[in-house]
Amino acid sequence: MNPSTLTPSHTHPSLLLPPPSPFRTQRRRFRVSLPRCSSSDAPPPPPPQRRPPRDLNGIEVFVDKLSPPARLAASAVIVAGAVAAGYGLGSRFGGSRNAALGGAVALGAAGGAAAYALNATAPQVAAVNLHNYVAGVDDPSKLKKEDIDAIASKYGVNKQDEAFKAEICDIYAEFVSSVFPPAGEDLRGDEVDRIVSFKNSLGIDDPDAANMHMEIGRKIFRQRLEVREDDIEQRRAFQKLIYVSNLVFGDASSFLLPWKRVFKVTDSQIEVAVRDNAQRLYASKLKSVGRDIDAEQLVTLREAQRLCRLSDELAENLFRGHTRKLVEVNISVALGELKSRTRSVTGVKQAVEELDRVLAFNNLLISFKNHPDVDRFARGVGPVSLVGGEYDGDRKMEDLKLLYRAYVSDALSGGRIEDSKLAGLNQLRNIFGLGKREAEAISLDVTSKVYRKRLSQAVSGGELEMADSKAAFLQNLCDELHFDPTKASELHEEIYRQKLQQYVADGELSDENVAALLRLRVMLCVPQQIVEAAHADICGSLFEKTVKEAIASGVDGYDADVKLAVRKAAHGLRLSRETAMSIAGKAVRKIFVTYIKRSRAAGNRTESARELKKMIAFNTLVVTELVEDIKGESAEVSTEEPVIEDTRETEDEEWDSLQTLEKIRPNKELVAKMGKPGQTEITLKDDLPERDRADLYKTYLLYCLTGEVTRVPFGAQITTKKDDSEYVLLNQLGGILGLSGKEIMEVHRGLAEQAFRQQAEVILADGQLTKARVEQLNNLQKQVGLPQEYAQKIIKSITTTKMAAAIETAVSQGRLNIKQIRELKEANVDLDSMVSENLREILFKKTVDDIFSSGTGEFDEEEVYEKIPLDLNINKEKARGVVRELALTRLSNSLIQAVALLRQRNRAGVVSSLNDLLACDKAVPSEKLSWEVPEELSDLYSVYFKSDPTPEKLSRLQYLLGINDSTAASLRESGDRLLETAEEEEFVF
Repeated sequence: MNPSTLTPSHTHPSLLLPPPSPFRTQRRRFRVSLPRCSSSDAPPPPPPQRRPPRDLNGIEVFVDKLSPPARLAASAVIVAGAVAAGYGLGSRFGGSRNAALGGAVALGAAGGAAAYALNATAPQVAAVNLHNYVAGVDDPSKLKKEDIDAIASKYGVNKQDEAFKAEICDIYAEFVSSVFPPAGEDLRGDEVDRIVSFKNSLGIDDPDAANMHMEIGRKIFRQRLEVREDDIEQRRAFQKLIYVSNLVFGDASSFLLPWKRVFKVTDSQIEVAVRDNAQRLYASKLKSVGRDIDAEQLVTLREAQRLCRLSDELAENLFRGHTRKLVEVNISVALGELKSRTRSVTGVKQAVEELDRVLAFNNLLISFKNHPDVDRFARGVGPVSLVGGEYDGDRKMEDLKLLYRAYVSDALSGGRIEDSKLAGLNQLRNIFGLGKREAEAISLDVTSKVYRKRLSQAVSGGELEMADSKAAFLQNLCDELHFDPTKASELHEEIYRQKLQQYVADGELSDENVAALLRLRVMLCVPQQIVEAAHADICGSLFEKTVKEAIASGVDGYDADVKLAVRKAAHGLRLSRETAMSIAGKAVRKIFVTYIKRSRAAGNRTESARELKKMIAFNTLVVTELVEDIKGESAEVSTEEPVIEDTRETEDEEWDSLQTLEKIRPNKELVAKMGKPGQTEITLKDDLPERDRADLYKTYLLYCLTGEVTRVPFGAQITTKKDDSEYVLLNQLGGILGLSGKEIMEVHRGLAEQAFRQQAEVILADGQLTKARVEQLNNLQKQVGLPQEYAQKIIKSITTTKMAAAIETAVSQGRLNIKQIRELKEANVDLDSMVSENLREILFKKTVDDIFSSGTGEFDEEEVYEKIPLDLNINKEKARGVVRELALTRLSNSLIQAVALLRQRNRAGVVSSLNDLLACDKAVPSEKLSWEVPEELSDLYSVYFKSDPTPEKLSRLQYLLGINDSTAASLRESGDRLLETAEEEEFVF
């Protein structure tokens, strides 16, 4: 705890001190020797030194001799004698009665003063006697309240008398000071009980006792100001005073002890003082707790915690820390035994015994935690943990692992492990704070060694070989050691691999070695796939080395010695053909990929094709020989060309028509001329994407078609023509790349399509297909050897693209209507692919707008809602929304336009606009229309009536214009008012 937290202010107001007593200056204080022990089980502190007695002076001696009644009688005698003497002297010397009375009054007053002084001295005499009585007592704590009451009664004084009360307070203050240990020592724990007991014995009130505690605090504060070098000790003493005082007065301490106001300290500083002293006091109680702790001690600790006013959290931390220290002692001893230079088996046993003590103590604490009365026990009872202690950290973790390993080794020393030891290991792991993986790694390491030893004994003794069930024997061994069978299988594999490496050290496996490996495999129950993997790894690495050396010899270096080495490695190492081919294929494919990279990095097609040709030669002269040696086949030359996957049953026409595709199937004479074909078992099918393989094949195909190009001075080029032998190499390249017959066909056909399309686009530049152009395209199709159906697709694609562009232009410019759209659909033109959906929607909107502005007044719902959306292939619901939006807009616009034309005297325009209004109303029925000039609506009705409309249209227009039947009848009889108005205006003009 930081002592500075209770440092009071440097300015101490004098008004806070109690007023001086008239008797206080006459008393002498005595010092009390303080106890020097901070342990609760230490002997009690020695009693304080005796107080020196005090003597009585003058009248005090006389008062001390008198009892209270005698003192009262003496006072009365003194007063009466003084009055009588005064009266006599006044009569004698004054000679008159008044003089006698005056003398009596004067001496009577003096006598009264003497009597008062006599009685006033009694409390001081009682205080002196109380002081001397306490000085004569060996142990002030044995004072009894009756003794003090007897002294007060003896002199007839009240205990609340100032002098007597001051003496009691001084005695209390001196006792409290003597109870506190020195500043450098901790509290013993009995201070509160002793102070409370002494306070009750003195009979001092709590406020007076609290003032004495505050006075002691002032004294400590003054000492701190006087002696600066002992500042820390004085602050610790002040903290202990606060803690003990708060316990003495309990809940009343908050108003009886004004620490904050008098000493300028904060609530947090008081809390720190209480907390730290409570912790020290509780820690001193814990020192009596050992590894043999019982339930009674735990209950006592719980009561001590409550008396110390220590929180459960802090009490729990202190208890756990104490148990951790007890365990750390055992761990230190165990480590000392293990790390001793003269370590022996006995030392390891002693270390394990120390760990057993730790586990026994841990089990005891766990049992207390599960006790039904655990609520009455000290807080923190539970499993031990080293977290936060001496062995908490990465540096000490290795020591703990060493101890854990020693315990595991001891548990397995008998060749098996008991369940009790397993439980101990789990507890030890939790105590040490080891991770699960760390503990398992240590256990696995130790158990693996013991398992190896047991297994070796079982094999050498023949016990395993004679067992009826090898698997059952091994499983029983794992159960005894609590060894994971999976780890045991891994160990068996490791043993098998070690034996295999030992046998193949000379480069091959003999029959005896194979038999020994089979026997070991059976005894250890090693699965076949594990055996094959081990052989593939160990023997395969040796074989891979031989294969790489053979490949590195190159085209000219693959001689008889290399062939013999390959055959010996392939068959002497007892590798399966599949495994040997897999290893060889991996090495060969790396070389192939190197050639491919060089081909891609080449500057032109000719250089790229040369690199591919080198790869073909490498495959024919080296890889083919390597495959034959691995398989053990004869080296006779085979004249059969590798057969590409036959897909011609359904595509004979393509194979016959594509000239380049036909050329990769050379005749027997050309095959004999080219020599032995290359192998096709090792390919790049899984190493390169299909697209990359097709591009490489296409590169060499173009090389076969164009020949080798040589540049000469002045920018000229010379093309060297190639014969059909290049197509034989192309066929072999397809085998190396792992291309199927279908994929090869796609490359040839794609190249032919590309050539045909380039020239066909020139011929069909305007999109028109004439008879002359058809003949020209047919000749081109035969020239490139493209099948008829693919040529037709290209021609249709070109013409369709040109037509689509023209149609989109017409739609966007408004030159295409729905009638023309229907004619194009009847001509089997796919408008959906040629015209975008957005343009089709625009065309629909324009068509509907034309209907609403046609001036006919007709609206065919089936035509607009069903047929036109079907022809344009647009959403019908979306089309309805477009119609509704246009109808609402055109309805109001048509009325405005009709009125405008009426004002212009345009009779035909008025009728047409009203028909458009009726068409919009038919699409979306409307309410009555309103207009600022009703007479103009009547004129519109009159003009429309004269156009001889159908009764339905006239009736609907009457409703929309808001004209009643009587008005409509009068308008029909009055004639055309528009014409009459025009004639009048002409006449006026």
